[in-house]
Amino acid sequence: MTPKIALKDVHKTFGTKRVLRGVTLDIMPGESMVIIGGSGTGKSVTIKSVLGLVQPDKGEVWVDDIRADKVRGGKRDAMLDKFGMLFQGGALFDSLTVWENVAFRLRRRMDKAEARDTAIAKLRRVGLGPDTADLYPGELSGGMQKRVGLARAIADEPEIIFFDEPTTGLDPIMSDVINELIREVVVEMGATAMTITHDMSSVRKIADKVAMLHDGVIQWTGPVAELDHCGDPYIEQFIHGHATGPIEAVR
Repeated sequence: MTPKIALKDVHKTFGTKRVLRGVTLDIMPGESMVIIGGSGTGKSVTIKSVLGLVQPDKGEVWVDDIRADKVRGGKRDAMLDKFGMLFQGGALFDSLTVWENVAFRLRRRMDKAEARDTAIAKLRRVGLGPDTADLYPGELSGGMQKRVGLARAIADEPEIIFFDEPTTGLDPIMSDVINELIREVVVEMGATAMTITHDMSSVRKIADKVAMLHDGVIQWTGPVAELDHCGDPYIEQFIHGHATGPIEAVR
């Protein structure tokens, strides 16, 4: 089976800082891949490389049969239509109502009434009633904002969904609710998911496979069921939060 997303020996340097030093990773269709690693290890740069927001210095990035790091113009727009994304901070537009946020992409091909109806249906899917549709993001709790962000991410039925630290800023109970929702909608839609997080509860809840990114390379990748007994020293130190090990604490 051909990977939905493939990174092949991807390198990226900013100034004198080598962020990616040869990332190679395959994500199969319908698979939920979670990338873990400390701050500054290149997780966000990896996602931006797939989206074409960052151009690798070396290597290849593929989405289906499209060379994502080379595509331009209308073909790039068509590729980006495959994606939905839940941003770390929600990234909702404060000046738009909830339904307008959810329907932001839908308005390109739907009239206002159809887009609103679709947005309300997606809000229901993430556990929010139609009474929230005309509120503004500032009137919502952090957990509700995350749900709106998730509704927007799935509004256009994307083939691929990116989740950037989806539980940041949430309490443990709401984090679990969001993790459950993510898992449900990804499975229900048959979407391919790529998540970056340092929250191990999210990893265990939503991952099919896990990749450990450290020092610009994938140190280990495998099924989430093998995480606790894989024997990899980077994984062991990260998931248990030990101060000593191959990962040096940033001071």
